[in-house]
Amino acid sequence: MAKVLGVGGVFLSCLSVNATREWYKSVLGFDLSKNGGAEFFHTDVARQYPKTGRTIWATFDKNDSPFAPSLSEVMVSLIVEDIDGVVKRAERAGAQQVQPRQTFEYGRFAWFMDPDGRKVELWEPLEPLL
Repeated sequence: MAKVLGVGGVFLSCLSVNATREWYKSVLGFDLSKNGGAEFFHTDVARQYPKTGRTIWATFDKNDSPFAPSLSEVMVSLIVEDIDGVVKRAERAGAQQVQPRQTFEYGRFAWFMDPDGRKVELWEPLEPLL
C-alpha cells in the first residue's frame, strides 16, 4: 500500500532569510550547510531515542492556543538531547522562553520565538541514552 513514511523537511518563509538562519545557528546550534539548510538524520534520533524518537504530525483547532503567543499557523518542534544546554545557549544569545518549561511522561519541553514570530518547541524525550 502506498503511504507517507515521514516528514521530509520543514521549509520556512522568512522576513529576513539571513537573520533567521543566523538565529537558528547561534541560538539553537544548527549546523548549516553551504546552501543555508540543516540536515537531521532519522538514524541519529533512533540511535539516541529508540523508543520515543519520532516526528509528530498533528492538527489543532484554530481557536486552540498551543501556538500562542505566535500569530503564525505553524509551530516547529525540535528534538534535542540536552534541553538544559540548549536553553542556556539560547538565553545567552538573547532568546527568551515564552512559557514555563514543562515535563510530561514522554519528555521535557521549552519554547522560544524565532525572528519571524514562529513558536519553536524544544523536546527532549525522556528515555535513557544507549
